[in-house]
Amino acid sequence: MAKHTVLILFLLLQAAFTLHAQEPDSSFFSHPEMNEVNDEADSTLMLVKAIDTIPTQDKYLKIVLFDDHTWDYIELERPDIDTTGLFDDWNIESIHAYRDVKVSDLPEEVDLLLVDSAHHFVAPYVGRRSSTFKYRRGRPHNGIDIPLRVGDTLRSPFDGVVRYVGGGKATGGYGNLVVIRHPNGLETYYGHLSERLVVENDLVVAGDPIGLGGSTGRSTGPHLHFETRYMGKPFDPERVINFDNGTLRDTMLTLKRHYFNVGSHYGMTDAQSKAATSAVYHTVKKGDTLGGIARKYGTTVNAICKLNGISSKKVLRIGQRLRVR
Repeated sequence: MAKHTVLILFLLLQAAFTLHAQEPDSSFFSHPEMNEVNDEADSTLMLVKAIDTIPTQDKYLKIVLFDDHTWDYIELERPDIDTTGLFDDWNIESIHAYRDVKVSDLPEEVDLLLVDSAHHFVAPYVGRRSSTFKYRRGRPHNGIDIPLRVGDTLRSPFDGVVRYVGGGKATGGYGNLVVIRHPNGLETYYGHLSERLVVENDLVVAGDPIGLGGSTGRSTGPHLHFETRYMGKPFDPERVINFDNGTLRDTMLTLKRHYFNVGSHYGMTDAQSKAATSAVYHTVKKGDTLGGIARKYGTTVNAICKLNGISSKKVLRIGQRLRVR
């Protein structure tokens, strides 16, 4: 039997149990010299045994060592990922892609297939949300936060390619960050990691570990900051995933243009989402009063109080964000 044919069979079995074969089984491989031995010398055939596998920078390419001090490469089966259009506006140096695309450039509605018979879903992490997709302290919080323990494993929810990996000052509040682009055009972000387990241009399949939970960057405690973006524009991740039980909302995701606003949340009707998208907000500054804000925007104190669920006697806080229309 040819060396490469048997080699592939061995590694497929071996890879199911361990990346490095510590205790090789009794499988033998034909030594190259076997091809030079005639039928009369069958009893003297030299057999060689694989004793270890060594990873390379490409996780689908391994090096196999044999007990006669020889070695060979073996390429494992790569994921079947549709890369049509996947590398448009590809940038491994910048956190956010599609910087020249505006929300107004996006279609009114687009359907994105999330899973099918060949490509499945694995929840990146399951847990309660400590912060949602909303304005927070006067700034947009473009994802959700899920508390975890430092070192908890985070996984890619879908097949894809790692577009960005970074940390330190380069990522600002994100801390250690991984961004994955998926074939349907979605990108998923994983922030505050204690460790990044992938590098740029890595292929990943649903369920692959991509990082470990942590509290790096602008973080008050260990948690995952998770974002979903389409053409660079964030939308509520809970439109995709039910994080309470780690399941998909549906196999098909319909994105509407008015979803790309931090005021638009999962569970809203279209009318509510559109109203939130067209909403006008004011960030409270030193010396502001409800009366002064109302006059500035041509509205009333009562209307502002109703929109924000507050009393007219509410003490305003600098940096507080108030909806005024």
